[in-house]
Amino acid sequence: MRHASRQGLGDLEVLHAMTAPAVLFEVIDVVPREGVNVIIGQAHFIKTVDDLHETLVGVSPHLRFGIAFCEASGARLLRTSGNDDELVRLATASAQAIGAGHSFVVLLREGFPVNVLNPIRAVPEVCGIFCATANPVQVLVAITSQGRGVVGVVDGQPPVGVETADDVAARRALLRDIGYKLG
Repeated sequence: MRHASRQGLGDLEVLHAMTAPAVLFEVIDVVPREGVNVIIGQAHFIKTVDDLHETLVGVSPHLRFGIAFCEASGARLLRTSGNDDELVRLATASAQAIGAGHSFVVLLREGFPVNVLNPIRAVPEVCGIFCATANPVQVLVAITSQGRGVVGVVDGQPPVGVETADDVAARRALLRDIGYKLG
């Protein structure tokens, strides 16, 4: 049995379950191949996969990518696109394993998330990004009677210490070498 009671909410109706529903959690491993980055996010519309495709094509003609989007209503299909068949296949397998409504997986090669995150965030359907990384990721999925939802991600491994002056110099040298820092 459900009841709604919150004064002052106007047309917004808040429903409370009389008993607490069961929630299960599942951990889904997403391990990008060498040279591949993964972006996992949430969006809200059937046109998401097409808009993400157009956005990524617009970033760089060299960028190789695969996209998979889990539709949450209507036909509830896994929508896919991309310009690299292997990355589309791998993104599809990851999105199927995650299986959470309105989640998406983008796999990138010959480009980096730092180059595409702002354009992806600017896609009107995109609600948020859970991660953008080349690390192995564990996606934490909550499972309820309604379906599956991404709760968060575990990205890589925990730190083992604090950087030294030599580590700072090495970090800055790397950024210069890959073109992200001058001088």
